[in-house]
Amino acid sequence: MEQYKKEFIEFMIDSQVLKFGDFTLKSGRKSPFFMNAGGYVTGTQLGRLGEYYARAIHDNYGLDFDVLFGPAYKGIPLAVATTMAISRLYGKEVRYCSNRKEIKDHGDTGILLGSKLRDNDTVVIIEDVTTSGKSIEETFPIIKAQGNVEVKGLMVSLNRMEKGQGDKSALVEIKEKYGFEANAIVTMAEVVDYLYNKEYKGNIYIDDEIKAAIDAYYEQYGA
Repeated sequence: MEQYKKEFIEFMIDSQVLKFGDFTLKSGRKSPFFMNAGGYVTGTQLGRLGEYYARAIHDNYGLDFDVLFGPAYKGIPLAVATTMAISRLYGKEVRYCSNRKEIKDHGDTGILLGSKLRDNDTVVIIEDVTTSGKSIEETFPIIKAQGNVEVKGLMVSLNRMEKGQGDKSALVEIKEKYGFEANAIVTMAEVVDYLYNKEYKGNIYIDDEIKAAIDAYYEQYGA
């Protein structure tokens, strides 16, 4: 596993973004782990988060794209932080773009904020986590409605590796339905492999009990 992935797993723990226990997801599924990117709230956290995304985007897609698109609302700070990190780490300028939930009819009008999308732009979409792929159903038509725009891929922070709307994972379903790659900084399998029965800062976050709960969860919902 790449060093930045190990650091990112520890970063999620330190930021209290990745938690283990008993959670009910928006989908209604009972899950032994929960990831909430809303926990990244400080300038230092957002700066580091952008760098992890930048490295993962560089490794999976390269830097031959024009726009980083972050769907409203959580995708907005992700897109901003990551475009800054790409500039800082690689000296590459990409534009950020996000959508609004409501179309603005005065001033900076339209459904987009940040950069407009232009014909022949290549776009990478950035999100926190994709469980069912429903957000892409909303985002993809907005992007394609702006003109002759190519979506190169989707990058999320954590691949939960569970069924989306069918029997395959959400990221696989996205690739099959929309024709672009979908990747994550880390997968849940990498998280489990790295943390299982390993002490980190005095705590064991995935002990035998949590590991058994995760295994049972994947028996039911795993892709």
